[in-house]
This record gives sequence, structure tokens and C-alpha cells, in this order.
Amino acid sequence: MKKYFFIALLLCQVSALANEGNFEPKEPLKMPWSFEGPLGTFDKQAIRRGLKVYQQVCAACHSLNRISFRHLLGAGFSLEEAKSIASEYQVKDGPNDDGEYYERPGALSDYFVPPYANRKAAEAANNGAYPPDLSLIARGRMGGASYLYSLLIGFTDEEAPEGLYSNPYFSTGKIAMAPPLSEDIVSYEDGTPATVEQMAFDVVNFLQWASEYEMEYRKRLGLKVMGFLSILLVLSWVSNKRIWKDIKQVSNEDAS
Repeated sequence: MKKYFFIALLLCQVSALANEGNFEPKEPLKMPWSFEGPLGTFDKQAIRRGLKVYQQVCAACHSLNRISFRHLLGAGFSLEEAKSIASEYQVKDGPNDDGEYYERPGALSDYFVPPYANRKAAEAANNGAYPPDLSLIARGRMGGASYLYSLLIGFTDEEAPEGLYSNPYFSTGKIAMAPPLSEDIVSYEDGTPATVEQMAFDVVNFLQWASEYEMEYRKRLGLKVMGFLSILLVLSWVSNKRIWKDIKQVSNEDAS
């Protein structure tokens, strides 16, 4: 009897593993992002709010290693605002004249300070899971901004193994990250209600900007190049018509 019980238990485990392996994540929600398309631009107000969400929620676990405080100038922050944000961080510097390292307030040339000293420290603080750097996360995940937005608002109460949380938008349906957002976890200075959906929208706008902070410049440059090439094409066509017109006239005269 025990033999049949263990066989049945084994079959249940195999079936559970098979179902997990066949899990199909939900398609990300389609959102009207302002930065999409050849003429798209960043929502500067959303980026401002998104920075606040990153600082107060995401930065506890996730780094932003490729973004320096001077980059904030391109996101609509004034010079004084960027300096003020930088000064909120303590940056390790040195060595000094005594050969010692020290901490100082951040400057525009510094990068966002990571929450952990190294990868091992990050894994130790997160039960072995390594929180990815968010600098390029919006470009590095299939589905981009819409996927990140869906992931942030998609947590469910469905049962999950210990240390994991259910999220139908994640590749396996189970993710090691706990739901990071809850109502009014941050307070917006402009009075915008801090709903989960609003905070997710704002921080995704911020992360999209972080992933390609030169996007608007590239798009403007692309339009200028296209305009120049269009003018050059017209001039080339007119020049070609005139040159060949004279050649054809000479050829016709010689033939006659």
C-alpha cells in the first residue's frame, strides 16, 4: 500500500513540475507611452515623480549604476535641483593625504550610489536572489515599458512557494521580488494621488528615460538628417535633369 502511495505522490510532483514548465505568462498591458514613435517625447512630470518612487522604493534593493546626477539635467531638472538630489547621497572617495577613504556629499559628476557594496552582499540580503541593475531594464526586457508596468501592478494573492510571489506577467508566474508598491507609499509634491497604478506608470517612465536618456536628442537629430537628405535628394534630382537635358540635346544635334 505504501508503495502505491509513494508512486502517486511522485506522479503528483511530476505533474506539478510539468504544469510549471508549461506556464504561459500573460501578455503585457498596452499603455499609451508618450515616448513611443518617431516624434515621441518623455513625460517630464512623470519622470520627476518616478525618480521619487525609485528613491523611496526601488533603491532599497536595485542599483542605477549607469546614471549620473548630471543626467538629470536632461530630464527637466534644474541645475540646483540636480545638485540638491546629488547632495542627498554619501559617496565614497579617496584616498586622502593620509591614504584613507572617506565619504562626502554627492556631486553632479557622481553616479547614483548602489544599495549594496557588491553582488555577494546583494544576494545575502535577498535570500540568494540578485536584484538587477535598473539602468537598462526598460530596454533589456522583452515588452519593455509595458512589461515593467504590468509586472509592477500584476501581483496576485495566489499561493506560491516560500520566498516567492505570484505574478502572471513573470516568465514562470512566480517571482522572488515582493510586491514593491502599495497605496500612498510615497507622497507626491504636485498632489498627484499615489495609487499603485500611478506609481508604476511614473517609475516606468523614469526607467525608460534612464535606459535611453539621449532619446529626444537622437530623434531631433534624426529629423534634421531626414530633412537634409530630402533637400539633397531634390537638388540631386534637379541637377540630374538639367545635366542630362543638355547632354541629350547635344546628342540629338549630332545625330541630325
